[in-house]
Amino acid sequence: MKKGILYIILSGICFAIVNFFVKILGAGDGIGLFNVTSSYPAHELVLARSIVSFSISLFIIKRRKIPIWGNNKKWLLIRGIAGTIALTMFFYTIHHLPLAIATIIQYLAPIFTVIIAIIILKERVKLLQWVFILMSFAGVGLITLDQIIQSVNTADSLPLFYIGIGMVSAVFSGLAYTAIIKLRETDTPITIVLYFPMVAIPIMTIFCFWSFTLPVGIEWLLLLTVGIFTQFAQILLTKALHLGSAATITPFQYFGAIYMFLIGFFVFNEKLSMLVNVGFTIILIGVFLNALYAKRAKMKTLV
Repeated sequence: MKKGILYIILSGICFAIVNFFVKILGAGDGIGLFNVTSSYPAHELVLARSIVSFSISLFIIKRRKIPIWGNNKKWLLIRGIAGTIALTMFFYTIHHLPLAIATIIQYLAPIFTVIIAIIILKERVKLLQWVFILMSFAGVGLITLDQIIQSVNTADSLPLFYIGIGMVSAVFSGLAYTAIIKLRETDTPITIVLYFPMVAIPIMTIFCFWSFTLPVGIEWLLLLTVGIFTQFAQILLTKALHLGSAATITPFQYFGAIYMFLIGFFVFNEKLSMLVNVGFTIILIGVFLNALYAKRAKMKTLV
């Protein structure tokens, strides 16, 4: 269990590094860091990340002589499709929303995991868990309200579309987490990770026919960094979910929201209003309490 907690914390650090570079590559010359002169669409960043991930995963699988196609192909495919949709949409939100807002909406994924478990796995949820779920959505509501107020005061276009995209991304992330949990009895972590690029590469390649930016100079290195650290993050996350219950492991994942808040504030000068900070905190508390409650309930059933 201690290993699982360590893996989930390290995974969060790796994801923070990935999101940092995705923000830079998406902004282009608007940031001025690392001499990035081009702006990269989300689907191209997903493609670059997937090519690196596929190469590393395939090398490891071949070396360990693990079957490429895995065992539970249905849920492996679900994991690949859901993960591809979730990551692409999340990258879009990083490009158009402050890092802290994009990240905290993405961290609604465990909440949607609970809801998906009700629908697919027919699991029962206690009344108090519904309170925590509603609390998290209330936090999103406050962030949305703040964006509406800001738009009215500044006459800017509403970013509500990207908040909605972030919510959809969290739904598919929840489905991907559900798949990972189901697959821990049948498939190795590296096989589960491999299915993401296997699905993402052909789909993102098609999108790149319409919109593609050719990297120059250090941008190649930054794209490679995104791919490598995403691979580390995915393997660590999958191992963490395999080493312990999701209810126990998941709360430690929320340190990632704090990392993103600090990076956004100190690096990208993203100053959030009081209302957004309140919403941010409510979401974090709601998701965290829900995970702790689930852990406590599971401990009681084992006694």
